[in-house]
Amino acid sequence: MKQYLPSIRDYALIVLSSLIQAVSLRLFFIPANLASGGVSGISQLINHFTGWPIGLMVFIGNVPLFLLGWRYLGGVKFAARTAVAIITYALLTDLLLKIPFFVEYSQVLIDDLQGDIFLNSLYGAIVSGVGFGLVYRARGTSGGSDILARILNNWRGVSMTQSYLMVDTAVILSAGFVFGWKQALYAMIALYVSGLVAETVLEGGTTSRTAMIITEKAAEVSARVLDDMKRGVTYLEGTGAYTNVSRPVLYCVVSRSEVAALKTIVNEIDPDAFMVIGVAHEALGEGFMPFERR
Repeated sequence: MKQYLPSIRDYALIVLSSLIQAVSLRLFFIPANLASGGVSGISQLINHFTGWPIGLMVFIGNVPLFLLGWRYLGGVKFAARTAVAIITYALLTDLLLKIPFFVEYSQVLIDDLQGDIFLNSLYGAIVSGVGFGLVYRARGTSGGSDILARILNNWRGVSMTQSYLMVDTAVILSAGFVFGWKQALYAMIALYVSGLVAETVLEGGTTSRTAMIITEKAAEVSARVLDDMKRGVTYLEGTGAYTNVSRPVLYCVVSRSEVAALKTIVNEIDPDAFMVIGVAHEALGEGFMPFERR
């Protein structure tokens, strides 16, 4: 049973992410006429003209993209997770309207935010971004523009960021002719914010700092870092291109709050040292996040 727990966890996250995305669509994007991008945005446009259920349109629109993903993105493992995401999202988008509790209390929120397009776009972006981040952490896709973006990336070498931008921007601009250009602008802002939120959920809210230190007093600096900060230090071999002199390069990872202490140590021991501070999105291992699949 233990070997199946990671997969069970992933599928549970995918279902949860589908619920969160459906709630975001129903509470914020649809009432404010904000196109959410991708297949969902197209489904909103179809619903506007025909009244056909948005969830059903999401499902139908994802079928050809799902088949393309099966062909180009990796068979059964891709198909299983993506199918669960598409089906649960499509079902929940329409099913939420059948739940009296949701309908009653969501209407209170919708009425409270009525006419405030800024708050609708902001809340919608944050909530949907959490949903996207969870499905990415579960090693799945949310279907729609996710699939198309990955196909463009694999087939034409277009970066994922550019792929998402091209696909979702085309949908949002089309919605501008229907819902208005003010709504289109806020939809673009919501698209950007949701991407930031998804990235934060995927990678975690904290970022660490990496430091590379070139000093003639490497032993003294590393000893102080080990003793005072309780952080590990790695010796790398470096050779100056100008002097052709070999000397050790210290490499260590610290939290953001420890950067000032590290600078103080280096300055006290060797004011002539050369130091570079970088950003690490994640640090896994002793002293940081546990090195396990998150």
